[in-house]
Amino acid sequence: MKLRDKILSGILLLLIGVMMGMILMFFRQGSFSFDLAEVKVTEITRSEQPFWSDEDLERIDDRFLFKNVARSVTPTVVYIETVVSNRGRNNYEEIESEDGFWERILPPRARTVGSGVLISKDGYILTNNHVVQDAVRDGISVTLDDKRMYEARVVGGDPSTDLAVLKIDADDLSAATIGNSDNVQVGEWVLAIGNPFRLRSTVTAGIVGALSRDVQIINDDYRIESFIQTDAAINRGNSGGALINTSGELIGINTAIATQSGSYQGYGFAVPSNLALKVASDIIEFGEVRRGLMGVSIQTVDARMARRLGLEQIKGVMVSGVANNSAASEADLRPDDVILEVNGDAVNESNYLQERVAMYRPEDEIELKVWRSGEEFNRTLVLKEREIIMPEVPPIEEFQNESELDEWHEIPDGGRERGIEQKEFEELGFTLRALSKPENPDKFDIYIHRVQRFSHAWNRGLRDGSELMEINGVEADDLNIVEREISNSLQNNRSLMLKIRTDEGATGYFKLD
Repeated sequence: MKLRDKILSGILLLLIGVMMGMILMFFRQGSFSFDLAEVKVTEITRSEQPFWSDEDLERIDDRFLFKNVARSVTPTVVYIETVVSNRGRNNYEEIESEDGFWERILPPRARTVGSGVLISKDGYILTNNHVVQDAVRDGISVTLDDKRMYEARVVGGDPSTDLAVLKIDADDLSAATIGNSDNVQVGEWVLAIGNPFRLRSTVTAGIVGALSRDVQIINDDYRIESFIQTDAAINRGNSGGALINTSGELIGINTAIATQSGSYQGYGFAVPSNLALKVASDIIEFGEVRRGLMGVSIQTVDARMARRLGLEQIKGVMVSGVANNSAASEADLRPDDVILEVNGDAVNESNYLQERVAMYRPEDEIELKVWRSGEEFNRTLVLKEREIIMPEVPPIEEFQNESELDEWHEIPDGGRERGIEQKEFEELGFTLRALSKPENPDKFDIYIHRVQRFSHAWNRGLRDGSELMEINGVEADDLNIVEREISNSLQNNRSLMLKIRTDEGATGYFKLD
């Protein structure tokens, strides 16, 4: 290669290198423009006021009311702590044991927690009876939403509705507005306010899932369960708290949950406010609940019962038994009558009928619409007061003999030949005893000898000493026949219908599922 060519090649390479360096420099400094999106810097606008006002939101959906409702009602709900004896306590609420040396010497105690609702400005509090039951002297303390603490005393309680009234010495308190629970409808929004797991002043939301629920949670012979069901979260510690509608009105006292885990699973139950207010008013005025009784045994009419009675529609509540000298007997109510209305309100569940009647006191009049053998008519009942009869204490010798009989768990050897038989039906929760009739030793009078407390038979109202007249329409005069009917029903998953005559001579029907 000539010298000239070498010089030109070198100059060319130098120029190429300079151009490459310039291109890299331009890339780094961004001198080249590309077809990119145009970006502008703008100011950020802030506001202390929401775009939608509370009034606008409330018109859109009831749920936007919750904030104002919670703010207004929370001060009316209190936290209750009770020191109780551990003896005979149930598992309604959370119990904290007091471990220590003295528990080995003194009777064991525990602390239970719950909630309550202020219903007056001078310190009356409505709560559940099981929250304060078995409280030791000076063992109840109440903490308000503003953290003030008071000692409380029990004014009175009503085990049949699981309600109680407390009193604290204070004035000018925030009191709840009591709503009309008869106006509550399935599907409407509600708030539950209470103290679950010691979490003070907790608010949860849900809807009303059902009305007039009977979940057999109250252990009392005269229990009244016509609960409002809700899926607002209710847990231990919520007992006695408030169930509130979107108007901020108290429509129920939270009482129980249905659960398999011990905690909330979507089913909570509250005593309706109308019934709760009536109970509270009686306790404050009289120191006890004054409740008028009709004196009947009742059952909800189902399809099978409607066919037997000849009812065209499945409705009403059937009278299965009438007590002697009761309000019902004086008004000429009879077994197999069907009660359709109470004071103009239709009743299609037995527990709802109980709730309606429980709103009245002894000597009050109620108007019933009754169906009998295809005809409808009205009956006026003057309710009577419940007579509490104290059981007589038997002589020691008789008591000892009866105790020996109570130890039987099977039919005694040679029992039939001796004119006495006994059989325990553990699945149903009762024991039957058969005594031979004097006029015919081959026939027996069969009695309910013992009913296990809180079993299905107990919850349905069966009690010791009642005579079994019929079972599934078959005359009960032989224990073998009765056992056969019970076995067939259990094996085929059928209900049992028992015709019973009580100690007072009243006859009625009891259905065991």
